[in-house]
Amino acid sequence: MELIEDIDMDWKSQLRYKYAMASMTEKLIGANLVFFVLIFVFKTIGFLFNSDGNFLVEWLVFDKEPYEFIFKPWSIVSYAFMHAGFFHLLFNMIVLYFSGRFFLEFFSPKKMLNYYFLGAISGAVVFMLSYNLFPAFQGVGKSYLIGASASVMAILVGIATKAPNLSMRFFLIGNVKLWHIAVVFVVLDVTRIPLGNAGGHLAHLGGAMLGYFYTKQLDKGIDIGSGFEKFMDGLIDYFSSFGQKKSKMKTVYNNKSSKKKTQKSNLKKDEKQKRIDEILDKISKNGYDSLSKEEKDFLFNAGKDM
Repeated sequence: MELIEDIDMDWKSQLRYKYAMASMTEKLIGANLVFFVLIFVFKTIGFLFNSDGNFLVEWLVFDKEPYEFIFKPWSIVSYAFMHAGFFHLLFNMIVLYFSGRFFLEFFSPKKMLNYYFLGAISGAVVFMLSYNLFPAFQGVGKSYLIGASASVMAILVGIATKAPNLSMRFFLIGNVKLWHIAVVFVVLDVTRIPLGNAGGHLAHLGGAMLGYFYTKQLDKGIDIGSGFEKFMDGLIDYFSSFGQKKSKMKTVYNNKSSKKKTQKSNLKKDEKQKRIDEILDKISKNGYDSLSKEEKDFLFNAGKDM
């Protein structure tokens, strides 16, 4: 991949470029970090003003009660970016980083996004059904789901199903195959259900089942996440177009050649900026490798024209 350090674009496009060039794994980790910091910022503000700083958490976590979901439908995915503490976040992000690296060798960034969100949805559904169907949870008070574990399990089990014999090196153990790691995680979740955090472990298993089933269906040529992928594409297109400035064409009649040159130069710069924005949108949606040679050359030359 060509690395472009300096591109002739405004600061907003610079940020969009850095975001677009990040891998999907890095984007998901970044999103989790932003949510984690945001929660503590709200808690700090609540503390300083002697008010409840946990309202944002309650607004985003997934509750076991179906009627809560009706009033907070977004919580079926938003909970997957929340964490109970630093070590909860750290463990999930470490697993996401290493499993995501392998995942992107076999699947597109869009597929990784599908696994993450559909894993979260699957985990939430298993969590809610379990608490409302199994006798063991009858009489349990308020309970909610938080954490990216179901999403991470979907990605880990998904890639372990696709390439089970790929190995990951551990310092003291040596090389361990992906399917061994996935099995250990699943077995730990099954055996720890009676010991505490039963809803969380059941949600992890829901994510794992999604990862396994999704990969098996893909091997048969069936993409169960195609509808969700189209929905996300539409959402990204909407917000991308919403944030872009509409260029207004204005004709000025003037006999001075210097003003004509300035106008022509500004028009050329606007067209170049628009072209850069279009390429960055494409990278953000489909990855750098989706660019044509002409588009890669355009970005490279933009960096040389500083």
